[in-house]
Amino acid sequence: MRSSTLGGPRRLRAAADRAAVGLLLLAAWQLASLAAGDYWFSSPLTTWRTVMAGLQSGELVRHSAYTLGAAALGFAIGGVPGVWLPMLLRRSPRLRRILDPFMVAGYGLPKLALAPLFVLWFGIGAEAKVVLVASVVFFLLFFSTTAGVQAIEPRMIQMARVAGATNAQILRKIVWPSVLPHVFNGIRIATPYAIGGVVISELISSNRGLGYLVQLGATNFSAPDIFAAVATITVVTGAASWVVGLAEHRASRWRGRIANDPTA
Repeated sequence: MRSSTLGGPRRLRAAADRAAVGLLLLAAWQLASLAAGDYWFSSPLTTWRTVMAGLQSGELVRHSAYTLGAAALGFAIGGVPGVWLPMLLRRSPRLRRILDPFMVAGYGLPKLALAPLFVLWFGIGAEAKVVLVASVVFFLLFFSTTAGVQAIEPRMIQMARVAGATNAQILRKIVWPSVLPHVFNGIRIATPYAIGGVVISELISSNRGLGYLVQLGATNFSAPDIFAAVATITVVTGAASWVVGLAEHRASRWRGRIANDPTA
């Protein structure tokens, strides 16, 4: 009861601290704009007006949807095999040892350096962005999920087998609940990388998306347009991370019910 009573003040204090940090950042932004000039360093108010104008015209929404769509599709294409491959390799340690050095090499390969090559192969459309995101997300989720699989206590699985549990029951009751926090840890890390990968690919070559807006603003020597696009990218990334956190919270509740319900 005491911890729940203290939870409210702690949350309020954390919210107040975050608001204070946000105000300090806005003040530093405004001071930098005053020092450099609004033409070179767009002020918060000018940036806000540019964002509002982009929202009213629909341009900002259209380009944001394009960037998020490419990031989501690439996340799905790379994330699903990135999670399930370690689950399958769990039952084949020999194959896992064979593939391990190749996975490490693929993980260490700088994916952004391949962005121009993806543009050459797939053109300036969404395909190049999707492939880039998939290549980034796959390895992040693969190694995160692998860490979760390796952290499973083998004796728990042995005891479940002795008790007569099937492979499906072991997967549902032991393996998946144990791996789930590691999966969400990988998703949290991969989310900003996915959006950032699309944006960088759009900076290189694209005619749509938030990265294209940044590049267009630079071409037109318009600091407000650049700041508005960057601010939108920041908000979109933060919103996506918040959605991931909400999904993780709900999944943790499901995980708790599975652990406490022997008939599940």
